[in-house]
Amino acid sequence: MKSIKAGRLLAAMLAGVMAVSFTACGDDEIINSSKDDSEKSMEKFIVGFDAAFPPYGYQDENGEYVGFDLDLAAEVCKRNNWELEKKPIDWDSKDMELNSGAINCIWNGFTMTGREDKYAWTAPYVDNSQVIVVKSDSGISTFADLAGKSVAVQTDSSAEDALESEENADLKNSFSELVIIGDYNSAFMNLDSGAVDAIAMDIGVADYQISSRGDQYIKLSEILSEEQYAVGFALDNTELRDKVDSTLNDMRKDGTFEKIAEDWGLGNSIIK
Repeated sequence: MKSIKAGRLLAAMLAGVMAVSFTACGDDEIINSSKDDSEKSMEKFIVGFDAAFPPYGYQDENGEYVGFDLDLAAEVCKRNNWELEKKPIDWDSKDMELNSGAINCIWNGFTMTGREDKYAWTAPYVDNSQVIVVKSDSGISTFADLAGKSVAVQTDSSAEDALESEENADLKNSFSELVIIGDYNSAFMNLDSGAVDAIAMDIGVADYQISSRGDQYIKLSEILSEEQYAVGFALDNTELRDKVDSTLNDMRKDGTFEKIAEDWGLGNSIIK
């Protein structure tokens, strides 16, 4: 009888310990669940960009992805309680990335001019143009001087579109060759080595490269084409487009947009 009572007492004690243990475990699960719910409440916003397109988006010397457009995206995310994911993409694969849902938008000096019906666009926010950059000692000072020269351009870029246009057909036909290159870093390496004589590119990128590389290069005064930048979404993603567009408009009104532009030396290029 004594051993039975002792056994019952021991069982009761064990049950109490287990109850306390389960209660503690349950509390932890509630806390963790609360944390999970909080984290899930922050929606991820995935920006597709060219990681070699300064000052709009690029990888700096510390390996960080930075730039004007990425700073704008970060502020938009902050105001909407979104988590920003910066996703570098191959520029010629941008449509596949967007239409597959791998990215939410293309935001990286993305030209809307001539593509108005292909994407759901925000309002344009940068006035841009296409120009030609050459080495300062090249002896090239006008478009006429490019006759017989090798000119580089980034694949699937606005500069390529400009040179393929009827308006610039005579200019393009005067080149010895038009070299299609994957990114502007490679283009400048080719220019430095003498593999090409000039690069056709966006004026904002040209200005950045010239200022960061000293007096090695000059920008020709003539313009290939003029255009505007906007943020591009899939055609059926107008709800997210409208939210981003509204937030950008708020940033214009309170001065944040202009401040970010000034930080990147683009104050004269933005559409206010």
